[in-house]
Amino acid sequence: MNILKTLPLFLFMLIWACAPDSSVDPELVAKAEKIHNSVITLDTHVDINTNNFTQEKNYTMNLDTQVDLPKMEAGGLDVAFLIVYTGQGELDQEGFDAAYENAVSKFDAIHRLSEELAPDQIELALTSDDVRRIHAAGKKVAMIGVENAYPLGMELDRVKEFYDRGARYMSLSHNGHSQLSDSNTGERDDVWLHNGLSDFGKEVVAEMNKWGIMIDLSHPSKKANMQTMELSKAPVIASHSSARALDPSVSRNLDDEELMMLKENGGVVQTVAFRSYVNSEKHEAYREAAAKIEEEVAEEMGFEMVSRDSIRQMSTETRGEYFALYQEMQKKAQPRIEQETADNAPSVDVSDFVDHIDYMVDLIGIEHVGISSDFDGGGGVNGWMDASETLNVTIELVKRGYTQEQIEMVWSGNLLRVLDEVQEIAAEIQAEG
Repeated sequence: MNILKTLPLFLFMLIWACAPDSSVDPELVAKAEKIHNSVITLDTHVDINTNNFTQEKNYTMNLDTQVDLPKMEAGGLDVAFLIVYTGQGELDQEGFDAAYENAVSKFDAIHRLSEELAPDQIELALTSDDVRRIHAAGKKVAMIGVENAYPLGMELDRVKEFYDRGARYMSLSHNGHSQLSDSNTGERDDVWLHNGLSDFGKEVVAEMNKWGIMIDLSHPSKKANMQTMELSKAPVIASHSSARALDPSVSRNLDDEELMMLKENGGVVQTVAFRSYVNSEKHEAYREAAAKIEEEVAEEMGFEMVSRDSIRQMSTETRGEYFALYQEMQKKAQPRIEQETADNAPSVDVSDFVDHIDYMVDLIGIEHVGISSDFDGGGGVNGWMDASETLNVTIELVKRGYTQEQIEMVWSGNLLRVLDEVQEIAAEIQAEG
């Protein structure tokens, strides 16, 4: 995830649904559909905006989001970890209080969806047994991940509070060093706050082990991740990370040393379908070509595109008008973008994404690899741009020879196995007093 979280999604991409690639063998598609409908598909990272959890506007509707219940149903996405995300702020009491308030509002929104707005369509799961029970009942499954433990402040008992609110994984930092851990962003300037984990961060690792919250490695620094895996008594996860070996420029991805240690730890890396993390060079070439076309279309419309700083300074009404015109421009530009970039600057796609799955399966074994989107936080690749296109990932896996058993492991089995082990170890720690 990056700064895209702070601005409306349609400023950066146009979501469109598409059928499976017509060039693929129909028998293969039929086989993939059968597998897809037989396994539990689980995405470990879907960002949310609390404005979409009201009586007037919520996930029962087809929203301008990449994930909602109609899209999950259309694409056969069964389980979504909805994310309690907090951007990194100042490490003082005022910052901690604001972060905590933000986190609670998102916890409450997720509970509101599953308990008040659509209890007949989606239910909150706290265990792997819950996931299977809810899925068998024909409902969609919500789970909760916390991205950035900054809202803990310096209060260790909030780990248990977040567990009680439904959190089943949590990362110790985001983009910026937290009070618990250095962030991967320290690679930009080689400035570090803790040289890995802080003393309080180490306490939080133990507390998460105690209560059964999976520790997420997707944003902390490499040194912090290595220290976390050394300290943790339970397997860890990377909720939305890909392979750094395939794109060395991306500090958010895990390098081979981290991946091998994750294997020894028994954890799982949830490969992320974020275009600039999958293939940053290819994505940049596509964006440059697309931006040129958008500029031409905007000029034809008489629409002036402005900087993000200018957008932030607009009144709410003016900003809304600007976004409406921007979205109109993107809709007009998209057919040209698809046609004119297809040969010279194609978009990062599902095949590129599954290349990362292949790489990590070969390196650390299929038992340690899963799938995530980072939808509504900047994620998406051509062919899997929203939840309605989820089948396309399974089609690509079948094309590459993955069996139903292997596909089930990657889509949900590995992550649920780690959740089970984390909760079993927590029960043992609690029993020891």
